[in-house]
Amino acid sequence: MAWILIVFLILLGGLIAPFGDLLGTKIGKARFSILKLRPKKTATIVTIITGGFISAISIGLLILFSEEFRQRLFVDIPFLQKTLDESKKALLPLQEERKRLEVKINNKEKELNKLKSDIKEFRSGNVVIKRGQTLFIAKVTANPNIKIDLREIYNSADKYVKKIVIPSKKEVKNILLWRTNDIAEIEGVTSKGGDWIILIKAATNVLKGDNFVFVFPELLQNKIILRKGEVITSEIFEKNDLEYKNINSIIKNLLRKTRDKIKLRESIVNEITTRGDFIKEIRDSLKINQNNKYRLEVISLKDSKTADPIIVELNIIKL
Repeated sequence: MAWILIVFLILLGGLIAPFGDLLGTKIGKARFSILKLRPKKTATIVTIITGGFISAISIGLLILFSEEFRQRLFVDIPFLQKTLDESKKALLPLQEERKRLEVKINNKEKELNKLKSDIKEFRSGNVVIKRGQTLFIAKVTANPNIKIDLREIYNSADKYVKKIVIPSKKEVKNILLWRTNDIAEIEGVTSKGGDWIILIKAATNVLKGDNFVFVFPELLQNKIILRKGEVITSEIFEKNDLEYKNINSIIKNLLRKTRDKIKLRESIVNEITTRGDFIKEIRDSLKINQNNKYRLEVISLKDSKTADPIIVELNIIKL
């Protein structure tokens, strides 16, 4: 059927085309005019209309006799258009995700470049101070002479850092450099009252022998972190868990949780001081008592503020 239709359309086009050309020639010779156009242009328009007529007949015959053509024209094309629109909508979230990934990649590239820069600094000399390292810690209480206190803190920090960076050059003074705005901010905050802790930190890596060290201060409120007798962390264990080979790891884990907890309370102390022989206490308690469950508690032995040492003991309770 398809081949017959194609042959018919070819023959039809071949028959109508000479007719259109002949009609255009006749109109041209007859000097016929449409819409006041010149006869030559009128003949051209008639030829064009004839060509369009051929195309219209061809499409009409295809629609009339070819079911496949009707399927493609009236069903497949609208379906494909709808599918294309839905695909475009589905691509929007993917495009947004792509943008987010590109931002992450750019951030990672910046971090990588920073890391390369740090490695280059490490390789270029003897690094004695790392960027972000706390160089000096001091306590400050709000008072009318706060500027004098800050100057004394600066001088003490300067002497301490100088011994690390250039211990052989005793004549060098004031190697610490920090922004005037930082000092003004500290004065503004501390003027409101209360007790404070100043952390002086390195702004860059420092090599041995450098003449200047760029620093920045960090201000923390010197508040109570722990109270004497407070149970900081506790955990319940079965008697079988407290075998000798496990005791050491259990204590380390409890102290690690204790350190994490006091860090959340903004303590700047990195180490915990312990009192007593924890392992001996646990073993002695297990010998005396035959209970199956025990609670181990880490207890603070003193009131501790933000920068104060943390001193603890372990208490074992039978359940």
